[in-house]
Amino acid sequence: MSVVSMKGEETGDRPVTGSGMDRTVETRRLSRRTKIALGVAGLVAILLVFWFFAPRAGSQTVAADRLTISQVRTGTFEDFIPLRARVTPLLTVYLDAIEGGRVEKVIAEDGTMLAKGQPIVVLSNAELQLSTLARQTEVEQQINNMRSQELALAQTRLSNERAVLDAGLAAAKAKRQYDLEAPLAQRGFVSGKQFNDTRDEYQYEQQRIAVVRRSQATDERLQASQLAQQRASAASMQSSLELARANLDALNLRAPVAGQLSGFSIQIGQSLQRGERIGQIDSPGRNKLMAGVDEFYLGRVQLGQKARVDWGGKLYAAKVTKIYPQVQNGQFQVDLQFTGAEPVNIQRGQTLQAKLTLGDPAPARLIPAGAFYNETGGNWVFVVSPDGKSAVKRMVRLGRRNPDSIEVLEGLDPGERVITSPYTGFADKDRLDLTAKE
Repeated sequence: MSVVSMKGEETGDRPVTGSGMDRTVETRRLSRRTKIALGVAGLVAILLVFWFFAPRAGSQTVAADRLTISQVRTGTFEDFIPLRARVTPLLTVYLDAIEGGRVEKVIAEDGTMLAKGQPIVVLSNAELQLSTLARQTEVEQQINNMRSQELALAQTRLSNERAVLDAGLAAAKAKRQYDLEAPLAQRGFVSGKQFNDTRDEYQYEQQRIAVVRRSQATDERLQASQLAQQRASAASMQSSLELARANLDALNLRAPVAGQLSGFSIQIGQSLQRGERIGQIDSPGRNKLMAGVDEFYLGRVQLGQKARVDWGGKLYAAKVTKIYPQVQNGQFQVDLQFTGAEPVNIQRGQTLQAKLTLGDPAPARLIPAGAFYNETGGNWVFVVSPDGKSAVKRMVRLGRRNPDSIEVLEGLDPGERVITSPYTGFADKDRLDLTAKE
């Protein structure tokens, strides 16, 4: 039996292993360019997600339950404004102390119904009384002087009339003498010298009467003018005297009109200054209403517009009788006067509710009145999307408004919804993201 050796010639003396069956596998790696591209794509994706979910500068997220959302509708717009009117007397006459003085007697009390001319209070003013007496004496002296001048003028007029009569008589005598001697002189029965003297005397008397008459006319004209001036001056002085007496009589203060005395609270012994107000007289049973109106309506309120006053469950008709254009605290004042019967038992200072009609009712697109108008001025609103998840700013044109509704002229259609609550905190935004109540 023979033995076969396991050692081959190729292997020599090396032991047999399994390394001859193993194979090296190469790992494939991404290139640098591919890695950069993938990184840039990832960064862009992250930025897009952030931009989509991040809040925009012109938007803001607001809880829907904080807002009042109203629908645009079609209806009838009633053009009126509510007024809170205060009852005041229709006619008020103020009482002022025409002349200052000390209160000596109080005749009427505050709240008294007075008749025209009824005494109210008596004052004393010694200085005024002495001044009035002195003025009265001075005026009477001047009037007496003017009367003396009038008497002198009358005497001058009489003297001129006598002079005219004397000149006329002398002229008549000279004429008779001339007429008598003229035919005799022609026959030689009167000497030439005597006739010449008679003729000269006659001519002289004719000229003298003409001069006297011209003098009388001149004096008459001047005297008439002087007399008219004297009479005008006398009338002026008489008026001055009456004024002085009236000032003295003004110390007895009387009611200038009939009515109710109010605001009167002076006491005996009190000193009043000249022109000081001591009270007023209100017209009895006749009143008017004074109401403040928002300055927005200054150009729309006109004289004669009608109003309705609600008192005791009844409506009373009134109209605008006066407009005060001065604006204070965002309001101007108007006077309303009842056109028919007045409410009974109303008191001065009482407040009544009224409605002032600015125009006739008319069909219109309407939205409920809201505080948003004060911030936008009616130029734009936030319009809610149909799904209710957002609201976008939209330019609109709004017209007339009343306490309930605002007229829509342009920019909104019936059925659309708008935010009518205040825009405080987001008035500068263009878009609102609305979140539902949790």
